[in-house]
Amino acid sequence: MKHNSTAPLWRAFALARGPEGDRAAVRPWLSGIARTWTEHLARLHATGWAHADVQPTNTLVTHDGHAAVIDYALACGPAADRRVPYRGALTHTTAPEFAAALLDTHIPAQPAADIWSLGASLFSCWTGHRPVSYDDTTDRLEKLAAIAKGTTTALCDVRPWPFPEFEDAVTACLAPDPADRPTAKELTTAW
Repeated sequence: MKHNSTAPLWRAFALARGPEGDRAAVRPWLSGIARTWTEHLARLHATGWAHADVQPTNTLVTHDGHAAVIDYALACGPAADRRVPYRGALTHTTAPEFAAALLDTHIPAQPAADIWSLGASLFSCWTGHRPVSYDDTTDRLEKLAAIAKGTTTALCDVRPWPFPEFEDAVTACLAPDPADRPTAKELTTAW
């Protein structure tokens, strides 16, 4: 499945969000985007860095169905010093351990949080729903408190159509405990 130009992830996933997206060409296309996205993250994580702002607007889908990761402004590296204090990124892609800590202090981003954000981004762009339910008008601290609980909406309750392999990988990314999430390298073969 090819697109004529590069598009933000949300727009690129528009067809997949509906029941008409359940066709043979869409599954490998979705998997290819997820795989190439995790390949980018695996290379970054292998050097000790975390992107720290993995979200739909920082991932473009190229005309050939590959993910292009952009905006490394919040990236956290192995050095302890930071140019800019990390206070989280897009609220609904903030990992539970970050949401809990951000309620109190600055924490350095780790690769496992990128994986949660990857899962949250794929979840929301495919289903049209956030993985953690809260009202748009809710205060950000209350949103972070909801995320910090580590409870997500069951993907099977909001998916537009069944895609077991994709669902399993996205669900694994959203594990509340960072130690239970797959690494980006492990995910490159899951899609």
